[in-house]
Amino acid sequence: MGAAKWIGGIIGFMTGGPLGALAGYALGSLFDTDENTTYKRYTDGQQAESYSYAGQRNSFLFSMLVMASYIIKADGRIMHSEMEFVRRFLRTTFGEEAVKEGEQILLNLFEQSKQMDKQNPFAFKNTIRDCGMQIAANLTYEERLQLLVFLVEISKSDGNVCQEEIEALKEVATYMGLSTAEVESMLNLGGSSLEEAYKVLEIEPTATNEEVRAAYRRLALKHHPDRVATLGEDIKKAAEEKFQNINNAKERIYKARGMK
Repeated sequence: MGAAKWIGGIIGFMTGGPLGALAGYALGSLFDTDENTTYKRYTDGQQAESYSYAGQRNSFLFSMLVMASYIIKADGRIMHSEMEFVRRFLRTTFGEEAVKEGEQILLNLFEQSKQMDKQNPFAFKNTIRDCGMQIAANLTYEERLQLLVFLVEISKSDGNVCQEEIEALKEVATYMGLSTAEVESMLNLGGSSLEEAYKVLEIEPTATNEEVRAAYRRLALKHHPDRVATLGEDIKKAAEEKFQNINNAKERIYKARGMK
């Protein structure tokens, strides 16, 4: 499925606000029609109802690209590995045809941020803040957590997460109504050490066994794959992988403590 097809289904929360404004620029070169025609394609009667699922899902995915454009440029460089992660994501989610269009959206967002910051060095950062607030108002807590996971994975894709990227991730998380502790948790996801396992569960090594169990139950509840199932099977599959890594962290701690 090409990007023009999935973008055409956007009728969700992206139709207005700062995300809608960015979409008008970032998507404009991909269509012969104007922005309003693109958004109105499915806005009447039964068609609108049929595409409501696509609208929410694709608003989520465009939101990810917008936030990714901020994370990728946080260290002042656009790394090949980070762009390749996005390409693989688009290929898995939409198929080969979507890769070129999705990459062009990112390039357009990079150019937009450059032009905005020429007039005001905080202009794009302020827009990202406003987009984060729009996302917080329209996505569930669990969906925002999954979006954060994708952003963290992008930052980790070159094998090194620099301090600028960590700060950008924490900024974006805060804008989206999430905590900096959740950023630290996701940054340590997939690690093999006991120290990383404690960070995944958002607790200190001094926590009691009961606190460990409570922390795992809390994390398992908010990261359960079923809570993002409405965004599609591919998103749910990614959430299942994340959930398994959380279980692995829990098992590492349980084993070290002799817990059952």
